[in-house]
Amino acid sequence: MRYKKKPIVIEAVRLENNYDSIYDAVEFVFHVGMETSVIGANATVRNVQDDGGFLISTLEGKMKASFGDYIIKGVKGEIYPCKPDIFEMTYELVED
Repeated sequence: MRYKKKPIVIEAVRLENNYDSIYDAVEFVFHVGMETSVIGANATVRNVQDDGGFLISTLEGKMKASFGDYIIKGVKGEIYPCKPDIFEMTYELVED
């Protein structure tokens, strides 16, 4: 059997190696009530830059969101990182 993914609209941010992007990504994760290693350790933007990203608690355990990754809020409110090539094959921008 073959299946097609249902069309859904998700929220996501891309983690880039600059202050605004790092701040927005951490805020995005924190806003939906998910734990991150950044928030738990009171890390700074510099810590995230030095580590090349930060850890997010997901349904599958801790996963690292690295620079270039998208951070997705799933259909049940779960948060997880996604590599850019997979994201771009799976999603397209929806205008507000």
